[in-house]
Amino acid sequence: MENGLHDRVEGNADVHRWSEQTQLEKEDGITMGYVSELSDYTRISVTQNNLPKLKEIWDQRGNETKQLFYDNYGDLPYLLDIQVDKHLFRALAKFWNPAYSFFTFGEVDLVPTVEEYTAFLRCPRIKEKGECKCISWDALKDLILTHPDETKKVDIFALSLYGLMVFPRALGYVDEATTDLFHRLSKRVTSIPVILVGTFRSLGACRRVGAGRFIGCAQLLLAWFYSHFRLIDGIVCRVFFENYSPLKDIVASSRKVDVPEENWIALL
Repeated sequence: MENGLHDRVEGNADVHRWSEQTQLEKEDGITMGYVSELSDYTRISVTQNNLPKLKEIWDQRGNETKQLFYDNYGDLPYLLDIQVDKHLFRALAKFWNPAYSFFTFGEVDLVPTVEEYTAFLRCPRIKEKGECKCISWDALKDLILTHPDETKKVDIFALSLYGLMVFPRALGYVDEATTDLFHRLSKRVTSIPVILVGTFRSLGACRRVGAGRFIGCAQLLLAWFYSHFRLIDGIVCRVFFENYSPLKDIVASSRKVDVPEENWIALL
């Protein structure tokens, strides 16, 4: 199995080199003199913030409060039910090409798009801020549980989701930079490009050195992967309805499986 895995990784590197050389010759945008410096093996850490308390708080909210959240912030809470499969995630990372910012599976190139992420999250608004300062999750948790204004509770919960799961820069804390997004809510600016840029940058940085912690929304990236490689009953029909939630369907149809990383590589 180890020899087979090594051969596949070597073969994948050969494909990358051939692809880059061919596209250089066709003048597709890569700078002359570009040299691929990808590690043969990528050992990415997908260490996540502890989210059970956040999910517990969400599960205890009433239907009216949940609907208020969906109306203001979209389908983010469904991400709490998506398990991060570290074996699958690490396997996916091996197929990421930083030079072009897409995955290559055999003869197929795939990359998450703004349209796809927008469809998943169904969020019409934004959120973002600052430098390196952080807000303690414990402080935010207390506000969610004790604040007298239900609308403010929803806002703080949304900030927590973005800070701990979508932009998880500091474990156990919310990067103050995330709060800038809330200052721009009234402008109804979408946060999807920011999420995609963070995902691409982190994947590229980890892929180049062969290690590092992925700083992005692993749950959303895996949901995108499932949407391409899993058949959801009736999705062709329901996707055209305004109230259709692809994330909700993915959560309902997903089952936890324990597949080794090398098996995922062989499958991909």
